[in-house]
Amino acid sequence: MKLRSKVAALLLLALSALLLALLTLRPGRAAPPAPPARPAPATQRRPAPPARLPGRGALPRAGHGAQRRGPQRLRPRAGRRGASLQEKLARGPEEGRRAPAPPPRLWIHLAVVACGSRLEETLVMLKSAVLFSHRKMQFHIFTEESLQPEFEKQLRQWPDSYTEKFVHRIYPITFSVGNPQEWKKLFKPCAAQRLFLPVILKDVDSLLYVDTDVLFLRPVEDIWKLLRQFNSTQLAAMAPEHEVPRTGWYGRFAQHPFYGPAGVNSGVMLMNLTRIRSAQFKNSMIPTGLAWEDMLYPLYQKYKNSITWGDQDLLNIIFYFNPVSLSRQSLSIHVLPSSAEVFGNCAYFVWTNPASLSEAN
Repeated sequence: MKLRSKVAALLLLALSALLLALLTLRPGRAAPPAPPARPAPATQRRPAPPARLPGRGALPRAGHGAQRRGPQRLRPRAGRRGASLQEKLARGPEEGRRAPAPPPRLWIHLAVVACGSRLEETLVMLKSAVLFSHRKMQFHIFTEESLQPEFEKQLRQWPDSYTEKFVHRIYPITFSVGNPQEWKKLFKPCAAQRLFLPVILKDVDSLLYVDTDVLFLRPVEDIWKLLRQFNSTQLAAMAPEHEVPRTGWYGRFAQHPFYGPAGVNSGVMLMNLTRIRSAQFKNSMIPTGLAWEDMLYPLYQKYKNSITWGDQDLLNIIFYFNPVSLSRQSLSIHVLPSSAEVFGNCAYFVWTNPASLSEAN
């Protein structure tokens, strides 16, 4: 019995020691072989590529997750490019190529005076100017009060392809000096208004004036660019009244001074208004020069019994005494009904006389 008790005690002691040894050895074994500590080729190395993103050459070697995140940072720039392309496609080919509108200081200024039955004739002239021209224009329309609403109505009805090329302003008929009724009846109704354009359009630097019966055959900018050909003394350009002096009206019948051998025609005038306003003009009334506005009425009073063509005769007298102020050659291809056959297709514009129009064509 004692032997058996001793053997049982020894066995119990041995089991206790084995159990204690197992308990002490389990933490040491778990650390090295534990699955989470093993290097995984696909799963554990994926987070590493974001640290190499500053080097663009590392992007192709990044894992699948990194490739998906890379383009996300570039999306804002790509989005803007895409939107820009979509906007260009939506505008269409013509709108996409359209140049920005020039500032008002670069616009062409065109003036016309229309009274009586000249409404339709004036609108045809303005349409011909818009039809051939590519630059932005401003129309200065001087007309009687009764015609102003109809001008506004007609111009608003023009198609957008026309109206986007011009702006317009309508002015009443006014004369700053002298007797308004006397000026208004000079030659034709309101024709003398053109003499006062430098006085009225104080904010306009240069201007192209045309009669209502003018038809443009070429872009207005073709004549507008002639302003750059003026020398330091020239302030206006007008065409000759006739190309053959001995058969022209002024050479045969005029009872007053006139410019050059054949006189000039006032139906088309290209003017530097700034120079006109600042110039002092020689004259036959006083030995010193006079400003444009101060000269008009005294000049009319002196020659009113000698002139036939009203404002045009007054302009011929002015430039007779101031020949260096006028450029005649730059408008010599202005076609008049009496000389249309001489110039053929070289016209900038013609009078809307059927005979001259057919000859010019």
